[in-house]
Amino acid sequence: MTTLKSMRNILLKDMANLKPVERGELISMINLSPVESGELRIESYFCKKSRYLWSNSQFSILNSQLNVSLCILITLVVQTIAALPVHKIVAVDSIPHSQTRFTQGLFWDGGELWESTGMVGKSKIYRMDRKGVAFDSIAMPGPHFGEGIAKMGNKMLWLTWQSRIGFVLSASPLQVLGTFRIAGEGWGLTVWNGNWLMSDGTASLYLLSSKDMSVAGKIDVRANGAPVVYLNELEAVGDVLYANVWKSDSIAVISLPSGNVVRWLDFSQHAKSIRKQYPDAEVLNGVAFDGTKLWITGKNWPWIYKVE
Repeated sequence: MTTLKSMRNILLKDMANLKPVERGELISMINLSPVESGELRIESYFCKKSRYLWSNSQFSILNSQLNVSLCILITLVVQTIAALPVHKIVAVDSIPHSQTRFTQGLFWDGGELWESTGMVGKSKIYRMDRKGVAFDSIAMPGPHFGEGIAKMGNKMLWLTWQSRIGFVLSASPLQVLGTFRIAGEGWGLTVWNGNWLMSDGTASLYLLSSKDMSVAGKIDVRANGAPVVYLNELEAVGDVLYANVWKSDSIAVISLPSGNVVRWLDFSQHAKSIRKQYPDAEVLNGVAFDGTKLWITGKNWPWIYKVE
């Protein structure tokens, strides 16, 4: 008979692969993000279901009593992860941001700020000055949903979400040069250690060769041993990686190349006030380093904030 201890061990190992038996609907399950209490909240409807099966496990939960026990175990896991330091970041400056931009990627390049946006038929790259004024832009060719961008020299890559391709561009002049294949979904992108580093919404990051964009390595991201899913927009600063976590207003601070989360940055209080005032505003997404400070924004947010 499966014990609660063994169930907890399996949860720690396989929680990123949890799928419901009924409806065949994917639940990515547990989205962990810091909140004001310093603990982490669960952003899923997992505990509302009564029958589950771990895809890599040998048992199923067939009654509500076991389901309640499992929810308790999830709480224990959340409390364990909450032991990581949580730093509440505050805005110290801002520049305007169009509320029609569904931000997917953001980075500084000297005195220029680059942004990529999503949605089919609306995906664009914007090149802006320090005040956030766009002076160059390009639309994504074809019926694709744009995702993250990054720049290495004059070469840029622009990911698509589910089209399984990415675009190769030159930064100056800003134009599309070609495409490359993506094995799965494209989410966030940055440059680290001479290679491109890509997220796909899972707990894994993929190193792409600077020559042909083939997969050259993989880094699994964990917080106290538990996988951190929904990794989205990325910004590498030396061997520190800042990663937005989708569906949250948190940024994971990750040590490279180990993939271990060393602390969390929490912008939830400010983000909630933005969404309350601006109904079209969505989650935090977009983190960029200007050489001194981080700048962050969100999907359809009215501002890009300098934070500390």
